[in-house]
Order: sequence, then structure tokens, then C-alpha cells
Amino acid sequence: MLLTAVGGLLGHGAGMPLETMVKQAQQGDEEALNDLLASHMPFVKKTAAQVCKRFIDEHQDEFSIALSAFHEAIRQYRPGHDASFLTFAHMVIRRRVIDYIRKESKRVEFSHDFSVSPNEDHHSHIGDAASTVYHTIEQQNDKRREEILRFEQLLASYGLSFQMLVKISPSHEDARRNAMQIAQLVAETDDYKQYLLDKKKLPVKQIEDLVQVSRKTIERNRKYIIAMALLLMSDLHYLKDYLKERLN
Repeated sequence: MLLTAVGGLLGHGAGMPLETMVKQAQQGDEEALNDLLASHMPFVKKTAAQVCKRFIDEHQDEFSIALSAFHEAIRQYRPGHDASFLTFAHMVIRRRVIDYIRKESKRVEFSHDFSVSPNEDHHSHIGDAASTVYHTIEQQNDKRREEILRFEQLLASYGLSFQMLVKISPSHEDARRNAMQIAQLVAETDDYKQYLLDKKKLPVKQIEDLVQVSRKTIERNRKYIIAMALLLMSDLHYLKDYLKERLN
């Protein structure tokens, strides 16, 4: 679960199925929506460039139209009815960019005697807004990546790693929930927290007396519990918020 959540921060390619992220975005998950937008910027640019037959960057109106179309595709995609999401998004982007080019062509025909058209100001505003959104998303992703690096370094000091957690993360929801509850107990109890920081291991005996989980189960999930406790005790706000959303 940890690796799935953290993987989402790095983009779709890190593990979560694309259709799952689309569904989450449709249900109002802004984190999933931002991940989709940020990780598919190259796809959006490439599709717009194919239509325009020239290079497109995020400062051009065609990019803002394509980005808006990609957002539209996320909202309207219907699994099982439409093609794959990327095929569907490709079609929506092409259609919207072509519509934009046609409207611009007509505008130029009727306003070639004017140096500036009201529509130009309008599309410039769209482009500026899209660029602002894009850079805001990029700044957020930079902060998340920085937190992931810091967390990876913290894990290393306890002999842990992301790769190790892939293998030992509880696969069942109940086991994962129990492990998280124990991690919260450790993070919120001063004595247990200090024990973990000083000795770099869990106070298993003390924990066993307080929870309805066997010592064997605690030991089996020990590394995962330590990783979650360290995260909850940290100031890695993006990672904690993201994990909290995935566990709710």
C-alpha cells in the first residue's frame, strides 16, 4: 500500500493502473487528477503537435486547449463503453485542437485588418491560466519528490528501502489496517516513539499488551509498521496527506 501510494506521487507509471486513477479523479480525488495532468503533459503536447504539425510548448494556446481537452476526457471517459483511456483522450484532444484551429482560421479571415482581436486576448488569457496551473502542479510535484527522497533516506537509516517494502507490505486490507493502527500508536505515544528513535526497533512487548494482535503478527509486519510510524512522526506533509487519503 505504501509503495502504491508513493508511486502515485511519481506518476502513473509507478504502479497504479491508469483507469483506476481516472476513476478516482472522476470521483473528486484532486491528487489523482493532478497526477494524471502532470504525468501526461508529454502525451498532451505530442497529440497537439501531431495535429498542428509543429512543436508545441506549454506557453502556446494550442497547449492550453489540449490540456483542457485532456481534462475533459478524464471527466467523460466511460470504461467498457469507450476505447482505452489514452485512445479516448487522444481523440478528444485532436477534436478540440482542430476546432480551435478552424475557429482561429475564420477569425483571421474576418479580422486580418486588425492588429489585435478580442479573441486573441481571450486565448492569451486561457494560455496564461493553463501555464499557471501547469507550473503550480510542477512545483507541488517537485516538493513531493523531495519528500520521497527524504523518506527514502530516513528508511535507509533503519535498514529499510522502498524495494524491501514492496515485498513485505500487508496484502490484505485488515492486516494493513491493523499495522497502521499500531504505527499510529507508536507515533502518538512518547515512550514508544523515543524507543523507536533510540533503538531503531519496535517496543514489541509493550505494544502486544495494548493491541488485539498476536506477537507473531506484529513481528511479521514489523518493518512495515516501522516505516509507517516514521512517516507519521515526520514533517513530510505531502506524503502523510497522500497516504491518509488512500487509507480513508
